[in-house]
Amino acid sequence: MGKFDIFKRYENNPIITRDHIPYRCNTVFNAAACEFNGKIVLLLRVEDVSGHSHLTLAYSDDGYNFKIEKKPWIMPSNEEPYAIYEKYGVEDPRITKIGDTYYITYVAFGPYGPRIGLGFTKDFTTFTRIGFSSETDNKDGVLFPEKINGKYYLIDRPGGMAGTGGSLWITESFDLIHWGNAKVLLSPEPGWGNYKLGASTPPIKTDEGWLLLYHGVRKTAGGNLYRVGAILLDLEKPWKVIRYTPHFIFAPRELYERIGDVPNVVFPCGWIVKNNKVLIYYGAADTYICVAETKLQMILENCTAIPRDCY
Repeated sequence: MGKFDIFKRYENNPIITRDHIPYRCNTVFNAAACEFNGKIVLLLRVEDVSGHSHLTLAYSDDGYNFKIEKKPWIMPSNEEPYAIYEKYGVEDPRITKIGDTYYITYVAFGPYGPRIGLGFTKDFTTFTRIGFSSETDNKDGVLFPEKINGKYYLIDRPGGMAGTGGSLWITESFDLIHWGNAKVLLSPEPGWGNYKLGASTPPIKTDEGWLLLYHGVRKTAGGNLYRVGAILLDLEKPWKVIRYTPHFIFAPRELYERIGDVPNVVFPCGWIVKNNKVLIYYGAADTYICVAETKLQMILENCTAIPRDCY
């Protein structure tokens, strides 16, 4: 841990590699995280040797050592209206618990590009699809963990794949099926996230507001560089940004983050928060699963920038 780092990497990173997966695959990365029946659950993105992804469950008692299920849990659907949009894989899940239901957002990837899929489970045995919360060319969907003023809210990132967007947006729904009234939350700025942004972790509720991590992508001569910031949203008006990090708070440093199928990537999709301790689970170089630790207050203290429209 460097002098100015706020995240401490686990000394035995990576915690999951393709050698831990009990069947043939290329890589494992970008895992959602939650707690269920006293265990920490990861929902792993596993890329097979054909280049298509599916989702596999892993369980842990301590958050560091995981037992991985022997076969995939969520595969691309072979039933319409889902099959055509999931033909090339299901990717990058996030998990949000509302009541006794665990909602899973994921990227459905098909011949028309990526779009956000939404489903649920109550037991991590059966998975039921609800529908798609976006059109194509949209990724990084995270669902808020409770209804706000009678509505569900979801953050996504439309347009980033085609290079025509890259901003964080928020949209709302009464029923998790019909989504609308979209508003921009935060857009790329010159600097560390000048190309595109994307929500990383589902929001958590703090006394100061809804807090989530997001990734910023910078285009460089050596390719894209993925790093992580944080944003704080109003509790009653989640489309209102209170503060955000003007700088990144987590970045590729170690060789396992620098070297892999996609170099220079740290990509959180899940976190576990207990009291003031935060564990983030992140994909490293699109090749491994890793974990890092910090204090919740340290993240909040780094949210110092105020949106221009609030001056």
